[in-house]
Amino acid sequence: MVMREIQVADQSLVVFELDDLCDSVTGRALTGAWVWDSALVLAEWLAAAQDQLEFSLRGKSVIELGAGAGLPGLAAALLGASRVVLTDVGALIPGLRKNVEANGLGDRVEVSELVWGSDESVGELGEFELVLMSDVFFDAEDMAALAKTLRKVCKRGTRIWAASEGRPWTGECLNELEKEGFGIVELASELAPLVGAKEESDSVSLYSLIPPYVGDNVIAVGVSEFVTNMEPNNYE
Repeated sequence: MVMREIQVADQSLVVFELDDLCDSVTGRALTGAWVWDSALVLAEWLAAAQDQLEFSLRGKSVIELGAGAGLPGLAAALLGASRVVLTDVGALIPGLRKNVEANGLGDRVEVSELVWGSDESVGELGEFELVLMSDVFFDAEDMAALAKTLRKVCKRGTRIWAASEGRPWTGECLNELEKEGFGIVELASELAPLVGAKEESDSVSLYSLIPPYVGDNVIAVGVSEFVTNMEPNNYE
């Protein structure tokens, strides 16, 4: 187990990485228990968005999908969100709870096991104003299930921000989400100034996903409402 202290705005978060956690079936290390560069960039983006994008987290409801060690969601709570739910597969839940406790955020941060595409695991969580994801674009075959979960947790006006390292299969995953009706706006060219052009931002792209429908109601709003004062780029 490795403890890291990470600065978010002018405050610190303690995050424990479970470097000895392995998949019970394959025996491979569960890399989701580590803090990746995309999580660092997304956490910094949240801090920058408070001023640069005039988007206040204060009082907002936030869910992080595929939370891993939970850094972006914890950062949202630190920056004023009133309810944050960190979700991931069962093996990562103890580590998420430990990180919530280590930062004294138990009054506003919940931890919940969530399998993408499952009605049972998402039904009681409710809808959120902001969805966060970092490094979840790995397998294109998982995107239909992710899209189903996104529709369940979104409501009219929900924002979805995702950070991902550039990999050969990232575009394929985004294409699958487009087929599911989600708009994709890449903010990569605008990312460096907002996060101070740090080294880890060089290989990370930030995306705004615009959700299509909830039930019979269109919930997608104009791209300008998601990315104030930014010019969208095609991610391909």
